[in-house]
Amino acid sequence: MAVVAAGLADVAEVWSFSGRDLDWTGVRPMPSSVPERRFRADPQPSPYRSAAMLSHIRQFGAPDILCVLGLAVEEDILLACARSIRIYNSIDAPALRVPDRISRHFDIVLTGSAAQSAEVLRCHPDMIVDILPIGPEFASPLTFRPLNLTPIYDVIYVAAAQPYKRHGMLFDALDRLPRQIRALCVIGYGEMAETLRQDATARGLNIDFIGPPGVSHDAVNTLMNLARMGVVCGVDDGAPAILTEYMLAGLPVLANAGLCCGLQYICDQTGRTSTEADFHQGILDMLADVSRFSPRETVIANWAWPHSVQRLAGLIQHARAKRGDAQNGGAL
Repeated sequence: MAVVAAGLADVAEVWSFSGRDLDWTGVRPMPSSVPERRFRADPQPSPYRSAAMLSHIRQFGAPDILCVLGLAVEEDILLACARSIRIYNSIDAPALRVPDRISRHFDIVLTGSAAQSAEVLRCHPDMIVDILPIGPEFASPLTFRPLNLTPIYDVIYVAAAQPYKRHGMLFDALDRLPRQIRALCVIGYGEMAETLRQDATARGLNIDFIGPPGVSHDAVNTLMNLARMGVVCGVDDGAPAILTEYMLAGLPVLANAGLCCGLQYICDQTGRTSTEADFHQGILDMLADVSRFSPRETVIANWAWPHSVQRLAGLIQHARAKRGDAQNGGAL
């Protein structure tokens, strides 16, 4: 949506893979108004291949910009898009979750930290690399915003119920705090949801749970507005989008000081970091005066998508100049 709004592309689609056990492939509308086109994946593990996607590219042409997230795609799909500006976004702690034979075909790699960028350049010294993680850099100030609600929770944690999100760090901190400190865990998906509920009950923690399944972006925004601060507890995690989403909703953030990617969004105006041993004290210190933070204003001034898309435009221009490609605009 940002790329289209900035005039870097005329239209955009989200492409995804469907498993063999799913009933349909095709196009469907998404809440963001960007349509999703699903292609049946071939029977192989990631990185994924899809004869249906290849057929579509050959029939209708490759997009002008192809942005690949996470586990990525097989080499033949990237080769079919050889004329596209091919972007890889590191969404996990490992900078590249594809082998060199695949990552060598990307024109641009977006990372979440200086360490990730250094790792990409070690593998591909000529790669165009920038710290511009799509999640936190392209959060929408319209989707996540203050609603002037009266908070009923002290802390909110929006995270998948999976081990790398490290809910235990929050639970241990709450276990050391007075029981009147009230928390809300919002879980979109994950296999640990019931285990987390049982753990909180066994400890007698003052935590409410919502999900899975997940709720809409509007509902998440409303739930954020019912809390006074947000937390991020992971270590081996790509730059979580929730960092700036909390902030745009008006919440300062306490983040694990060991977080691999995304600590650049934590500053005096947006929150604090804390070690696992002192996480409980970090919560108390921030709750003592949350009004001293200005998270939304800071994100809008520095990282909201109008800033980020201009940086992305410069990277795309660099990539086109590097390959001698004069094309402008097109499809994403």
